Amino acid sequence: MPRPAGTEYVADLEDELAARFGVRHAVAVSSGTAALHTALLCLGIGPGDEVLVPALSVVMSVAPIIYAGARPVFVDCDRHGCGLDLDDLTAKVTGATKAILPVHLWGRQGDPTQLARVAAAHGLVVIEDACQAQGSSTGGRVAGTNGDVGCFSLKDGKIIWCGEGGYLLTDRDDIAGRARALRAHHLPPDGGQPEMVGYNYRLAEPLAVLAHANLARFDELLDHRRRQARRLAVLLTATPGITATPTATGDNGYSAVIRVDLDHPRAFCEHLAQLGVPNSVGTFGLMPADRRPAFARYAGSPCRQAATVIDRTLAVVLTDHDTEERINGYAQTISREASTWATHQ
Repeated sequence: MPRPAGTEYVADLEDELAARFGVRHAVAVSSGTAALHTALLCLGIGPGDEVLVPALSVVMSVAPIIYAGARPVFVDCDRHGCGLDLDDLTAKVTGATKAILPVHLWGRQGDPTQLARVAAAHGLVVIEDACQAQGSSTGGRVAGTNGDVGCFSLKDGKIIWCGEGGYLLTDRDDIAGRARALRAHHLPPDGGQPEMVGYNYRLAEPLAVLAHANLARFDELLDHRRRQARRLAVLLTATPGITATPTATGDNGYSAVIRVDLDHPRAFCEHLAQLGVPNSVGTFGLMPADRRPAFARYAGSPCRQAATVIDRTLAVVLTDHDTEERINGYAQTISREASTWATHQ
C-alpha cells in the first residue's frame, strides 16, 4: 500500500493525463462531481450568480452549481441533442450570468467553437462537463480542452476508470493552483494555516494506480467502446422504428445512441430495461433536468426540445466488459421487441 497521505501516484497520474490530452495541468480529485464543484469555486462562482446548463443533462451535472450557492438556468438543446440551442442560451443570459456549463452527454458534444464565441461575446467562462466524453473530439479539439476548464469522471463504466474518482484539465495556472488547494482542505504545503475552508476531495493513491493503468491502455479501451457502439448500430440497421446511427467521427462511443420512432418510446425504453438492455431512460430514469422535482425551484419555461430528444432516445449503456455475444443479445432483444411493440400497447 502507498504511504499514508502520499501523493506520488496521484502526481504521476496527473502528469500523464496532462500529457495525453495536451494541456498544462491535470488535477485529480475524488469524483466527477467534485471536479465540477471545484471548477466552479476556482472560477469564483457563488451566491447570486447564474450558470447556464443544459436541460439535457443528468443530476450530477446540475448539483455542483447548487453546492456552490449559484442558480442553474436550464437551456434547451439543438434538434439533434448534441449541443445547446444557442438562441435559447443567448436569450437567457442576464447580468447575473457568470458561466456556461455544457454537458457532453453520451460522449457527444456540439460545436465548441460557436459556444466559445457566444461565451466570449458575453464575458462568460466555460466549464465543460466531459465526464462521459473521454476521448471525444470535434475539429481536432478534445472534449474538456475547449473551455476554461474541463471536468471528468473516473467512475466505473467510464472509459478511463478506477472505481471512483475524477480530474480537471486546464491551461490556466490560477485554476490549477486553486483546485489543488481546495481538494485538500486548503492546507498550505509548508504546514501553515489555511486562508479559507477547503474540501476533502483528494483522490486516494490506490485509485490513482488503477486509473494510471487504464490510462496506459486508453487507446485500446477507446477503440473497443467505439467498436461496440458501431456493432450495435449495424445489427439494428433494418429494425423498423429504430434508427441506429454509427458513432460519428470524433465521438467516443460512450453509449450506443439510437432514435426510437415507435409509439410510447419512453415506455419502450423502460420495457427494454426490464428485459436486460440497460439504457439511460429505462434503467436510470433520465428526464430533462428542468423537470426533475429536485430542481423545481429553478425551472423556467419548459425545454421542450430536450424532452423530445430524451423520450425518443434509446442510449444503451456500454462497458468494456460487454462481450460481442452480449452486444448481439442486446440487438436481438431490441429488434424482437420493436417488431412486436404495437401488440404490447
